[in-house]
Amino acid sequence: MPVLPADTLDTDVHIPALIIGAGACGQVAALTLHDAGQPVLLIERDPVPQGSTALSSGMIPACGTQLQAEKGVIDPVGQMRGDLIAKAKGESDPAIVERVCEVSGPTIDWLTGEKGIPLELVDSFTYPGHSVHRMHAPPSRTGAELMGALTNRCATEGIDILTDAFVTDLFATAESAITGVRIARPDGGVEEIGCDALILACNGFGGNIDMVRQYIPEIAEAIYCGHVGNQGDAIRWGETLGAAAADLGSFQGHGSVAHQHNILISWALMMEGGFQVNRDGRRFSNEHGGYSEQGKIVASQPDALAWDIYDTRCHELGLEFEDYRDAVEAGAVIQADTIEGLARELGLPKDALEATAGGVAGFAQGLGQDSFGRDFTKSPPLAAPYFGIKVCGALFHTQGGLVIDTAARVLREDGSRLPNLFAGGGAARGLSGKADYGYLSGNGLLAAVMLGRIAGQSAAALLNP
Repeated sequence: MPVLPADTLDTDVHIPALIIGAGACGQVAALTLHDAGQPVLLIERDPVPQGSTALSSGMIPACGTQLQAEKGVIDPVGQMRGDLIAKAKGESDPAIVERVCEVSGPTIDWLTGEKGIPLELVDSFTYPGHSVHRMHAPPSRTGAELMGALTNRCATEGIDILTDAFVTDLFATAESAITGVRIARPDGGVEEIGCDALILACNGFGGNIDMVRQYIPEIAEAIYCGHVGNQGDAIRWGETLGAAAADLGSFQGHGSVAHQHNILISWALMMEGGFQVNRDGRRFSNEHGGYSEQGKIVASQPDALAWDIYDTRCHELGLEFEDYRDAVEAGAVIQADTIEGLARELGLPKDALEATAGGVAGFAQGLGQDSFGRDFTKSPPLAAPYFGIKVCGALFHTQGGLVIDTAARVLREDGSRLPNLFAGGGAARGLSGKADYGYLSGNGLLAAVMLGRIAGQSAAALLNP
């Protein structure tokens, strides 16, 4: 990922604002710049904009939104900020957390109102770590629908997205001011484009196994469910330019991906009364600790596998999610009238699974205390028929990245700003602190959408002094 001297840039094409990456972060930034009257070009390596956003469940946390108000949810900035900081154990940048929370409500209102992006408040359950209902998602609960809506909006507003365009090099002055980029085409063609401001929205390094092994070896052998294009380009460019990077050991894992089908199974099943067992038919953790940290916990079990056990009530909740419906269609979801029958269908030891399920039923009725510290009394006891899915732990995306300020401007090691470089989403240091335990549900899209909005506003301010 070279950075080339500015005086070697050879192009007649100049666009004030360039954005590398056309996922949610990049497209939100582009819409923001367009509103400010600035010509902008999105550069996307794939034939169709997808990125990590399309692989997600499309859940965007936000506080103080109109959608929350309509349902009587009171959620001030301080409450959301407190949830984020508590989950990250105080290891995230408090100023960035504060700023992201401040812009979250107005940004969702802007997307749903002025931009017509179809989002609704998810109030059928509360994700772990969130004190109120604050997830905003498309009706299908898929990131693919969110990406489709954003891409259509960009097309409606005449924002160009250059696809099948892989940025190989940046051009910069001796002071690290970006003057342009070089892109490669699938047919071998090369183009150079000049700019006055550059936003890095090209996500993290989850698809780069060497970087994963270097920075997060504890999850390196788990399956990767993120976008293969997440190769750490932004980090390497930034470091060449003298930028600082932080929290590179932070990542979002997940403890429930249907084995061999690679389909995400919503953690709502666990939050509403389900539990996980290993191949011995026994529980091994507090399933309410967080689905991110559960990724490496599941990966550490025998054969790196676990089984989700739940009932019809949870199953019906799961059907709200398109991914879960896909899992049902693929045959990953197993149903049985009894725990004994479920054990037989899943290939688990009958006596052990019956004993585990009996213990969970007792906990749900307030009989005894779970040795892992989970409170089962908040959901009804599971009831026949029962359901099960064989799952594995996974890495979804990395959370560390380039250090930015509250204007999403990339910073050097000494805290000074690079002249015209901005970063958001997985390219920037996230909101999750130093490790997987700091990931609060939705942090990925929260950083993508809100930092995309902030980066777009800041780039527009730079271009419109």
